[in-house]
Amino acid sequence: MSELAIAFDVETLDQALALDRRLGAGPELAKVGLQLFASAGPDAVRVLMDRGRRVFLDLKLHDIPNTVRGAAAAAGALGVDLLTVHATGGEAMLRAAVEGAAAAGRGMRVVAVTLLTSLDPQAMPPGFARPFDLDATVAALLEMAERAGATGIVCSAADLGGLRRLRGGRPFYAVTPGIRPAGGETQDQKRVATIGEAVRLGASLLVLGRAITGAADPRAALEAAREERDVALQADHGR
Repeated sequence: MSELAIAFDVETLDQALALDRRLGAGPELAKVGLQLFASAGPDAVRVLMDRGRRVFLDLKLHDIPNTVRGAAAAAGALGVDLLTVHATGGEAMLRAAVEGAAAAGRGMRVVAVTLLTSLDPQAMPPGFARPFDLDATVAALLEMAERAGATGIVCSAADLGGLRRLRGGRPFYAVTPGIRPAGGETQDQKRVATIGEAVRLGASLLVLGRAITGAADPRAALEAAREERDVALQADHGR
């Protein structure tokens, strides 16, 4: 369906509430990341959910399996829709996150972050093979995440074409950050895509940030993003 999520990357709960009011009602998920969660904690989730938002809790957990299991259970008890963990934490850690989510009993899905969209093959940290095979690495992390029971992965939309080729067309759930409207700025992300490109490549959930939240009129910017998504979906279905 190529749903949309809006990154609530703000400093305070008051700013999050002001942003939610400016966006207006809609089906988009609110992505609560480290900045807002470190400031407001679980209240950020509860307040946005009370206002009718589904919440995507983007904490990118990365720790020993037992710690991640407990953190995932606590996140699941809040009633959020999605939780991120780092795929590079390994299969046992991913499995522990899925177990914690299941223990909460509220249907939270776990998605595994493959490689950050701020990285490209030239910017990989020390210890990674040179030359770095990004497509093969992301595909291997996806296979591991699925074995562990995760719903899918977080990856760049630019990775989707290679992933689908390597998997022979087998479907998978993909959350794609670094999404911008046509003509928008790339900012500090290196592997980005437009809304139309992400839809064409088969993204499941498109994460939009400053192009919406930093606009003079966030509601109008969001309405334009919805329209761009819908046009791309219609064109994709027409092929």
